[in-house]
Amino acid sequence: MLTPRQELVLGKVVARFRETGLPVGSKNLASDPEITFGPSTIRSELSQLEELGLLMHPHTSAGRVPTDGGHRYFVDHLLPATAGGPGVELQLVQREVDEAMRVTSETLSTVTDLLAVVTAPPVSTATIRHVEVLPLQARTVMVVVITSAGEIAKRILQFESPVDPGLAAWAKEYLNERLAGIGLGARMLRARLDDPGLGATEQRFLTALRPAFDGLGATGGESGGVYVSGAARLLHESRAAEVAHLDALVDELERRATLLGLLRQALGGQDVVVRIGAENPIPALRSLTVVAAGYGPPQRKLGSVSVIGPVRMDYPQAIRAVRDVAFQLSRYVEELYENV
Repeated sequence: MLTPRQELVLGKVVARFRETGLPVGSKNLASDPEITFGPSTIRSELSQLEELGLLMHPHTSAGRVPTDGGHRYFVDHLLPATAGGPGVELQLVQREVDEAMRVTSETLSTVTDLLAVVTAPPVSTATIRHVEVLPLQARTVMVVVITSAGEIAKRILQFESPVDPGLAAWAKEYLNERLAGIGLGARMLRARLDDPGLGATEQRFLTALRPAFDGLGATGGESGGVYVSGAARLLHESRAAEVAHLDALVDELERRATLLGLLRQALGGQDVVVRIGAENPIPALRSLTVVAAGYGPPQRKLGSVSVIGPVRMDYPQAIRAVRDVAFQLSRYVEELYENV
């Protein structure tokens, strides 16, 4: 651990470097009213922090800049518990999952001015978007179910007696009203197909349609979609010098497989995961910082939310924003999937 004086100097260097992107010298620090010791002591503390690997000289005559280790110490020991500006508010009520993920990534990128990456819940936990009940022949009905993940499932059902077209039209309206937004395979879905308030004819018809909803989501695998927003912010000319592996990063965003592997690490954590510079296992991210957190009902993480940006980022804001968004996404998906 550093001394209180060293922590004060390191914190000031990280803060000023974040604001300006320029090396911080002893004269700059001496003008800070919170630093009450003289320039010679400041220079001594800067030298010691450099020997510890927390600061470095980009040029011989320049001031110091934080290293990855200096940023790590700042995040682990000096980060203000309540800093970071106003929280993030998501408007996700009654949105389908894919739209909710898109809104989340766009909002998070706008608030933090960083690249935002949100992984959606697995396709197997998608929701019902639309149902069609189509009479094909007198005794034949086709049921088409479209999910929020884009899956389209159809089932041809045969009946012993002719089906009243009016009954089929009623079933379509009833199923869309009752099932839209319900998670696939959820007990709530099955419960909504059993309505004691319906007449015997309507209930028998719904029971006959039940097989159309069996197995939904089974072909989608266990990986949900990836929603990326703010790439233009990360690739902005003013930040190009801070992103040493720009081309490789673009390749990773296009492939997404290795990026997903990194973000899955956030699913096992209880809070926000921060990977700074060389701590990232993916070469394309070794000049960047990743701040990520998992979201979902208690004891079951369904996806992750993250921001990616230069090591010189506003850590208090990024961490708070990711934490806020993960919390709100957890509440959103818990209502949809708690009965899966």
